Amino acid sequence: MRLLAAALLIVSAAPALASEQRFARTVAIRPDTPIRIDATIADVVVEGSPRSDMAIQIVRRAPDDRDFDKYPIVFDDRAGAVQISAVQTGGGVDPSLKTEIRLSVPSSAVLDALNVFEGKVQLGNLRRVCHVTLRRGPIDASALAGRIRLQTELGSIDVRGAELTAGGMMHLRAFNGDVRVRLARRPDDARILAVTYNGTITSDIPLNMKDRFGPHFGETTLGRGEPVLSIDIVKGNVVIKVG
Repeated sequence: MRLLAAALLIVSAAPALASEQRFARTVAIRPDTPIRIDATIADVVVEGSPRSDMAIQIVRRAPDDRDFDKYPIVFDDRAGAVQISAVQTGGGVDPSLKTEIRLSVPSSAVLDALNVFEGKVQLGNLRRVCHVTLRRGPIDASALAGRIRLQTELGSIDVRGAELTAGGMMHLRAFNGDVRVRLARRPDDARILAVTYNGTITSDIPLNMKDRFGPHFGETTLGRGEPVLSIDIVKGNVVIKVG
């Protein structure tokens, strides 16, 4: 793999309390090219549009220039996939070593894996594949469709303007936090499953509820019963809205 610093434009600044490095690059990708991102402390934005290439912007901030060696930016597009990494060496999780990653991609891009230890993730207009795992922090998304998996251990998930499309699915999981979904329209065909072990379930689409004992569980089948919207929470509330 190649250090991004070797190939990208680098701008360094050293304010009184912190150092900053900026990277920028635009690369050509095929519609089926898997995109994989790994980061330790990071805010990540992935935005889809009608474009056919991918624009990458990365900002790193640290107390001192010497700290950048502790979480090198790595970029690799040589094996049929695009890999971007900003992981702290030695398994470190120093919150002062921060990264901001912004990707502008085709709406049909395959976001195969986005893994972040701590931060926040924003997603917009991704219509094919989107798989996100966040340990600590919120996930905020709009206009998603296709095969969607979003998970956070400590934080909320907010999805607006989502669509359940043929051949797709949407699986949302939070261990400690609310999950709120606003569908763009009421689906004609769908299977909806929602469970929370410590919280409430409210839905604009009537659900058959089982909540007298133990976990709160709601489900319904519309039309052919697919695609599936699945929501599960350990501690938090489920909210499903339409329109």
